[in-house]
Amino acid sequence: MLGAGMVHGVRLRGGRAEWYRSRWVRSADVAARLGERYRGPQPPPAEDFAGNTHVIGYRGRVLALKESGPLPYELDGDLNTVGPCDFDRTLDGSFAAHPKFDPHTGELHAVTYAIEWDHVRHIVLDRAGHVARTTRIPVADSPMMHDFGLTEKYVVLFDNPIAFDPEAARAGALVPYAWNDRHPARVGLFPRAGGPTTWFDIPPFYFSHTLNAYDDNGRVVVDFTCMPAPFEPAGRGLGGPAAAGPPSLHRWTIDPVRGVVRTVRVDDRPQEFPRINDAYAGRRHRYGYTAASVDLFRAYGPAVGHTGVRAGNALVKHDLLRGTPQVHRLPRGADASEPVFVPAEPGAGVGPGDTRARAAR
Repeated sequence: MLGAGMVHGVRLRGGRAEWYRSRWVRSADVAARLGERYRGPQPPPAEDFAGNTHVIGYRGRVLALKESGPLPYELDGDLNTVGPCDFDRTLDGSFAAHPKFDPHTGELHAVTYAIEWDHVRHIVLDRAGHVARTTRIPVADSPMMHDFGLTEKYVVLFDNPIAFDPEAARAGALVPYAWNDRHPARVGLFPRAGGPTTWFDIPPFYFSHTLNAYDDNGRVVVDFTCMPAPFEPAGRGLGGPAAAGPPSLHRWTIDPVRGVVRTVRVDDRPQEFPRINDAYAGRRHRYGYTAASVDLFRAYGPAVGHTGVRAGNALVKHDLLRGTPQVHRLPRGADASEPVFVPAEPGAGVGPGDTRARAAR
């Protein structure tokens, strides 16, 4: 979340890598620091922040993303910065680090927040790449909603106790958010068709990223990584995350009729950055992929010595139907990060079981 963003890319054509390159995202500030003339439309100073959290392709655009205020920054196919993107003047305000694309409807969904808001916003972009509607959902204490879930029927909201801390802001903290024991932990179901949000109380936690979510015979299933309470974000004078334990993979089964949330820890080994085959976004999935890296072990220390992944880098493939994870260890000197699903051949990985697909490393 801290610092200017740098995007790395590999161009693949005909089974070969044509180039690898890295480029700083050129906000006005970054361009000035590099001694360059800024060529994009001039954003307000508060929004002049080079996206540093996530990169997506959307409607022919490459977008570098950040949350809590700044607009996305558009890049061209060679990773040069085009400038801030407001989706042809249809986006008013903050965007999200982890929007969700629904391949069945062609919509892009985002849940956005900002320090001064008493709500979060659910934003829907249509097939033309324009904001079609924005819904304000009231929340207290300006919580950090880094990610969310999307099903055919619902937007799944993670209201957790990491909330805006005015004292930290006055002290100049890079991330003015902190654990707030007075803020209840909740998960919410907001209907995509419109209507009130239904909230469910849950034990305190800090979620990090969503693997996927889907509807299941009236219930909602959400797979995600989270840390136990309490958790403090980096940038508040701590030098890094502090938590009662490392991140691991969990599943919620939310029953709106009974008003209960059942939590199961799917896999207790330390892992992060979950992904699926995006063809299954918002629909029932079988496989999920996560990363376990040396950096993850360094962040949480010796407490992360769980079975399966120890002092090394690895990708974990989860068969969530059979409950049988597979661990692919990377060679010494390689570092596992967020996996990206790539079909083994055109059309593979979109039928039952994903049997002919692999995860890119």
